[in-house]
Amino acid sequence: MAAPPSTATPLLKDELDIVIPTIRNLDFLEMWRPFFQPYHLIIVQDGDPSKTIKVPDGFDYELYNRNDINKILGPKASCISFKDSACRCFGYMVSKKKYIFTIDDDCFVAKDPSGKQINALEQHIKNLLSPSTPFFFNTLYDPFREGADFVRGYPFSLREGIPTAVSHGLWLNIPDYDAPTQLVKPLERNTRFVDAVMTIPKGTLFPMCGMNLAFDRDLIGPAMYFGLMGDGQPIGRYDDMWAGWCVKVTCDHLGLGVKTGLPYIWHSKASNPFVNLKKEYNGIFWQEEIIPFFQSVSLPKDCTTVQKCYIELAKLVKEKLGKIDPYFVKLADAMVTWIEAWDDLNPAGGSAKRANGTA
Repeated sequence: MAAPPSTATPLLKDELDIVIPTIRNLDFLEMWRPFFQPYHLIIVQDGDPSKTIKVPDGFDYELYNRNDINKILGPKASCISFKDSACRCFGYMVSKKKYIFTIDDDCFVAKDPSGKQINALEQHIKNLLSPSTPFFFNTLYDPFREGADFVRGYPFSLREGIPTAVSHGLWLNIPDYDAPTQLVKPLERNTRFVDAVMTIPKGTLFPMCGMNLAFDRDLIGPAMYFGLMGDGQPIGRYDDMWAGWCVKVTCDHLGLGVKTGLPYIWHSKASNPFVNLKKEYNGIFWQEEIIPFFQSVSLPKDCTTVQKCYIELAKLVKEKLGKIDPYFVKLADAMVTWIEAWDDLNPAGGSAKRANGTA
């Protein structure tokens, strides 16, 4: 008789860090204890560094506040946002593990339609350890999931797939809406559980949400920069989407895959739509030019690493988007600073050179 799942060694136990940005005590971890306790946590404290963040007993973690970030990065700390969840990307930078899972502190354990608790981390790992298929769409979605396969007519030459760099999860209850949609649909809740994972096709952008996200740090880490947001910046709540657009363009260029769908988490509370509108106001206008920019980006063939791709993107951002607003010139400079800081802390430099394992 097979041993119950609780006695099995957790997948990638010593190869994955969980990154959590927060301004409050992390009581929500109690709910996640059965799934998270075996793993190492990196907590990035935003806001007042003199405040003490309480973490439940029994978790293995390291915590960084703004003073720590300034001490570790020195002048380069200017690229890390303040008073915004974009600060989470500092955790990506200081991690020494191959994989990262990041989650917000208002995200709870969801249940599938049968009432069983969903181990979101386990599903992310399965997504990352199986190939992606961005060059030809499979109508049964992810062909590497149990009970699925490639359908009739799928080219055999493409069935091996390519390494998966990003696993993008979804949310039940409070949907991830922008402020105008929140305002017109204040009571809307997502109750639809769609049992599917799919590869986002090559050449297709998507709005990445950072509250339930996993990625292969070795393959795509240096591009997972959440930009300049929050305190002192003219925009907020576009941190994860900015990272997503940069990541997707980079993945498409380097032959890496991005999956979306399962796993679900339970998003417990809606943020204030009026506060959100103030943060998003510029972005709502700017995205109508930002997205066509990313859709038209073509990276040179000599961009063979994530770092080279990202530096080239920074140059193009300054050149093309700098005309929209001076903020993008500042952002482009911060993108370069981010790569310099990443390489300072990670001298070997992560690049797309390791193939995925098996789930």
